[in-house]
Formats: sequence, structure tokens, C-alpha cells
Amino acid sequence: MNLLIVGAGAMGRWVADTVPADVAFADTDPEAADAAAAAHDARAVPTDTDERFDAVCLAVPISAVESAIAAYAPNATDAVFDVTGVMAGPVSALREHAADCERASYHPLFAPENAPGNVAVVVDEGGPTLDAVDDAFAAAGNDVFETTVGEHDGAMKTVQSGAHAAVLAYALAAENVREEFATPVSAALDDVVDTVTDGTPRVYAEIQETFDGASGVAEAAARIAEAEGEAFETLYREAGRHESVDPGALGRESDGDGGGTAAEGAAADSDEGGESR
Repeated sequence: MNLLIVGAGAMGRWVADTVPADVAFADTDPEAADAAAAAHDARAVPTDTDERFDAVCLAVPISAVESAIAAYAPNATDAVFDVTGVMAGPVSALREHAADCERASYHPLFAPENAPGNVAVVVDEGGPTLDAVDDAFAAAGNDVFETTVGEHDGAMKTVQSGAHAAVLAYALAAENVREEFATPVSAALDDVVDTVTDGTPRVYAEIQETFDGASGVAEAAARIAEAEGEAFETLYREAGRHESVDPGALGRESDGDGGGTAAEGAAADSDEGGESR
């Protein structure tokens, strides 16, 4: 497979590490493309390349993915896919600009340094090239699971935007205390704060702008702050009933905004990478 990876950041490099292919990198930062190419026995190409590839992977920031799909879909002969972390916009753009190609949107739910992990996927039009990508992700130990656009983007409001907002709010509200005062809960939260704040601020900002989970966290915090006595106890019990849903219990019908069903197969947050040309 000849694979063009648009975006030479951490996620683009992860794709290069994971998918056996003759890889070329394109990035608005030529030095990043050159460095990624040197590290992966690949090559760098200019962002305005008109070279054709079997597959094109978009590993760019959320804000750049739709324009990147429009710009680079013509470079693909067989398949176009993204690994940005949002699905509504990319799936729609793929349908418009890669109508004659296999097309899919993947979301590796981990930072590349924490691979392998779970990978959500919507395959809008499958075929042998994307089957090979799926197989490569699975062979690297990732658990690839099918979803729909609506289910995925709705989940990100909780597991990314809401979770990040809650963790950052705790960190901003917390006062410095001696380590001896740490409780099991506060110590665990401090560890999560370290994980979240070890990332790239722009990436986390784009997640908040894309999935509005922070407002729900703020509203819940206000309810807790105002509650007293029995009202607080009610909220406490309500919080204790929160649990993740068994995927087998969820229906995954097609969403009105696109998405369809995902093929079985074998990719966190979006990382810094090249933007569209």
C-alpha cells in the first residue's frame, strides 16, 4: 500500500508505525514532515503534491480536517480515512469529496504513547484497502469497535469534553496542601490531572469547542454547591448510579447526520499535525 499521511504529529506517526505501507508525510511544517519521514523510513512530500496514493490518511487537528479532506481526497485512488477524533464533519466531507473511494473515520481513544487501546470506527464505504488498515490496527493489539456518527460524537461530550472539564476544574479550584493530607480520592484525581495537563493545550481547547461537555459539568457543580441536607444526599445517590453502558445493550441505527454502520476490523486525542494546503 502507498499511503499519504497528512499531518506529521504524534498521531500521524502512530499510523505510520501501525500500518505496513510505503509512507509519505505531508505537513505545513516541512521540518516536521522531514523528521517524521526520517524516523519511519518514509519520505516527505510538499503540501501541494499532486502525486496519487492508494490511500490518504488525515491526521490533522479537528479544526483542519474537513478542509484537509477536500484538499487531499483527489490524491487517493482507493481509500481516504481520518484519525482526528470527531466524526460528523469528516464523514460528511468524505462523502462529498471521496465519493468514489473507500472512506472511514477512525478515533484512537488514547494518546499514541499509551497504545494499544480502543479504536472507534465508522466505515462509510468499505473495501479491501480499509480492510487492510483495520487488520493492521487489530494486529497491533488495538480493539476496534464499530459505532455511528451520532453515538461517537455524543459519547465524546462525556468521555472527553466533560471529563477534561471536570478534571481541569478540580485542578484550578484545588489549593496547595501538604502531601500527607492526600486522600485516596484526591491522590487519584491528582494523577488524572497530571495525565490531562501533560498534553497539548490547543488539542484540549479544540475538544471543548467541538463537544460541549463543560457546561453540563458546570451545571452539576452548581447544583452540588447549592444543595444542602437531603438535597445533597439525593445528588450523591444520583451520582452513584452513574455507570458506563454495555455496548451490547445499545442500538446502533444510522444517524440522520450520516455515519451508517461500521465494518468490523481493527486507531486520544487529536495531536498536532499538518493542516490543509
